[in-house]
Parts: sequence; structure tokens; C-alpha cells
Amino acid sequence: MSSDERVYLSVGSNIHPRVASIRQALAQLRALPAVTVLATSNWYETEPWGKRDQANFYNVSVALTTTLTPDQLLTALHMIEQQLHRQRDIHWGPRTIDLDIIFWGRRQINTATLQVPHPHAGERNFVLLPTAEIAKDDPLVAPQLAGLIAANQDTSWIKNVGNVSEQDD
Repeated sequence: MSSDERVYLSVGSNIHPRVASIRQALAQLRALPAVTVLATSNWYETEPWGKRDQANFYNVSVALTTTLTPDQLLTALHMIEQQLHRQRDIHWGPRTIDLDIIFWGRRQINTATLQVPHPHAGERNFVLLPTAEIAKDDPLVAPQLAGLIAANQDTSWIKNVGNVSEQDD
């Protein structure tokens, strides 16, 4: 993989303690030997997408480089989710942590377990806006984001809350 090919993740939580869960997920991500975290967006509080009758989310986007393959990174993300007690009981339901691969440079990946770019990224403010914040200078991803943002019809609210602490949860 070329070292300038950045991977973007969306990280979110809406089950207390949201802040601690996201911080733990980011720490575990940074601890992976084959991953270098380049940037983390501001934190955003967002209303739930898809299934609305649940608590608000905190979301951040992460830019990284990795020597892992897409499947290896996905496996590592699922392990972090399991360690933070992620349950997959309700589609678009509440979650302690959610780690999604959104972009991998210009790559198009379509396997049984992974689609990149994420198939719903263009429909979600909570993915587009934090990712755009940290991908402005990425010549491979910024143009993709610009197109998705221009076509975006998501009317859900999103509030930049900067950097939060556990007291904000």
C-alpha cells in the first residue's frame, strides 16, 4: 500500500459512557502496531440516524495509515468493538461503540464483509462533516467527499462540540 493512502473511520457511541467508550476505542486503535493515527476530528453530538427513538450519539472521524489489508483492519476494528461490548441486536440501534471504515484512498472494495467507500456515507451528516474536517488536504478523498456533501440530503442535526470530557456525557 502506498504510504500516502489514508484510511478514514467513523467512530460513534450512544450508550453511556459514550465519551469513555470512544476514548478507549481511539486508544486501542492507536495501540495497534500496524496503524498510525494521523488526525482525529472534533467531536460531534448527533441525532440518531435510521432508528430515531434512541439516545443521541457522539461521533468523531479518524484518519490513519496502515500496513494492514482491509480485511485485517476490519477484523481489528471488530475486536475493539467486542472488547467494548458492542452488541449487534437492533439494526441501526443503540451501540456502545461503532467503528466503520468510510474511505480507503480511492479504493473501491466490495466484498461480502466490507464495502468501501461506505455505502451510506453520503447520506449521513455525522460521517461527512467530521471526515471533511480532517480530509481537506487529501487529494484522493477530499474530491469524493465534496461530491457526496454536494448531493447530501440528510437533514438530521449535528453539533460540533469540540473536544469533550467525561463530564459532558
